[in-house]
Amino acid sequence: MAITKDKKKEIYDKLRGIIKDAPSVTFVNFHGLGVAETTQLRQKLRAEGVSYTVAKKTLIKKALKEAAVEGAIPELEGELALTYGADQIAPARGVYEFQKKYKDNLSILGGIFEGSFANKEKMLSIAQIPGLQILRGQFVNLINSPIQGLVIALNKIAEKNS
Repeated sequence: MAITKDKKKEIYDKLRGIIKDAPSVTFVNFHGLGVAETTQLRQKLRAEGVSYTVAKKTLIKKALKEAAVEGAIPELEGELALTYGADQIAPARGVYEFQKKYKDNLSILGGIFEGSFANKEKMLSIAQIPGLQILRGQFVNLINSPIQGLVIALNKIAEKNS
């Protein structure tokens, strides 16, 4: 069923708003992903504060061309969706985690990161950055490690002297 001009205008305005306001946007090819898997993906992303929007490729390309984004638009092939959220890394990381399970049906095509277009490789490297809680845990462990070593050494000296 064809989309009316009014509906296309509404979708186009939404896409322009997403591209303008989101700190990062990930372009996702979801060719062959079933309804059940798409629902799981949407739920997982929603839990992380990430939105998932599907639109016609021509509308997305038109919105991208008019956006004030630096660089060249990456190759957008297949069925296209956008993921975006308040966190810069969460959209790419959410899709990347789900992509591991459905390699043939879901892939990151590129995105917008820090005001410029990013190719597939850059978005995949961004997606592999751990979450904030994990980074905090690693930092605490890094700080705790020398202190823990000192305590163990002092304990051994105390046992030896006893």
